[in-house]
Amino acid sequence: MIYTVTFNPAIDYLAYVEEMRPGNVNRLQSEEIHCGGKGINVSQVLREFGIPSRALGFVAGFTGKALEEGVAGNGIETDFVHLERGCTRINVKIKSGLETDLNGRGPEVEEKDLARLHEKLEVLQDGDLLVLAGSIPGGLQKDVYGRILERLSGKKIRAVVDAAGELLLNTLKHRPFLIKPNHQELGDLFGLSLSGVDQILTYAGKLKEMGAVNVLVSMAGDGAVLLDEGGRVHRCGACRGRVRNSVGAGDSMVAGFLAGLFTGSPPGDYAYALKLGTAAGGATAFSDGLARREEIEALLAQLS
Repeated sequence: MIYTVTFNPAIDYLAYVEEMRPGNVNRLQSEEIHCGGKGINVSQVLREFGIPSRALGFVAGFTGKALEEGVAGNGIETDFVHLERGCTRINVKIKSGLETDLNGRGPEVEEKDLARLHEKLEVLQDGDLLVLAGSIPGGLQKDVYGRILERLSGKKIRAVVDAAGELLLNTLKHRPFLIKPNHQELGDLFGLSLSGVDQILTYAGKLKEMGAVNVLVSMAGDGAVLLDEGGRVHRCGACRGRVRNSVGAGDSMVAGFLAGLFTGSPPGDYAYALKLGTAAGGATAFSDGLARREEIEALLAQLS
């Protein structure tokens, strides 16, 4: 079973306007509402491949209820912690030439709430896979993902961590199965601006030395590269298409990569997983929402 955890989910409100005029009333051409958050996005793209998962995290208020109902309505099992105060955030994405984002803060998560999440995660069994994705609400320590993995260290669980900065670094001693920084995040971890695949692989190797089992690095228009558990390098070029949407592409890559590991022939084929992950990320980038399976498969054909 796959479990995804999203600490700070959101309802994404996409507003399409021909010309955004600050200080004036702007009439929308169209609008969309999506249930978002990195772990939730992973669950939704996994569902496109028929792979079930359970979405966990924190929700609050009337917006939290709407988000939970929306995720469940998409056929995903949920087990969120309900917070006593605040509201799940709303992110406003204004689409008018350049994209302008207004991201909500979200509710505060207290230690007692975190304890309830730990209790829910106790159901994980040997062989399960846990995805920890995205940022965390203010007030929590940057070791919160590491603490989750430490509590589960007695079980044979594969962990996937898609996070940045200290939040990611503090998990490495627990040997996560997969981490997925983009090339900018990878450079930021070392205080550098990386250029070229060789340099990216050098610093991906440093993360392996620090404990990561597999390191997947997305490189925008340059595709993606994977340094796998055996030290082998796999590279995949970028898909061809027009970028329409920056939200969820990295999460879709994670989901596609995991789907590739499960559905490849044979299962566990890292080269195929990288291709399917790249196709899934590209399909979302070229869509207004998260990728659909047929869109992913069309781009996969480009990479074959």
